Amino acid sequence: MFKVGDNAVYPAHGVAIVKRIEEKTVGGRKKKFYVLQVVDNQMTIMVPTDNATSVGLREIISDGEVRKVYSILKERDIKIDNTTWNRRYREYMEKIKTGSVYEIAEVLRNLFLLRHNKDLSFGERKMLDHAKHLLVKEISLARKAREEEIELEIQTIFTS
Repeated sequence: MFKVGDNAVYPAHGVAIVKRIEEKTVGGRKKKFYVLQVVDNQMTIMVPTDNATSVGLREIISDGEVRKVYSILKERDIKIDNTTWNRRYREYMEKIKTGSVYEIAEVLRNLFLLRHNKDLSFGERKMLDHAKHLLVKEISLARKAREEEIELEIQTIFTS
């Protein structure tokens, strides 16, 4: 699926680079692993190649998918959950952990819209920043643009 040097997205950690593909013996059986290095924090993650899809490892989105993400961010006719902040936090964290760019876009949109009605908890503010960061990083790679440009585009969506 991936080759050395490819960009991949690992759920909740964001964009990573496939540094190498290693073979290791685990439980008496040889297995191949992707050795990933997360772009943001240089953390190294090993993912069995035969398990990559089930853990949510995926390719960077296409330009068409970027348009769909932007349309999710632009949606305003949604119902924001009025549950307690900690329940909302858990629900949004589950969405981020899926690694789905669309789920992350929904979390970002919902937190941005919620922020206009009430103060966000500390955890929600951190989650908003994390969701925005994950989207900016991936979209900038998908569109071969600078992160600052993408951040400005997203900011414009929420201020218009």
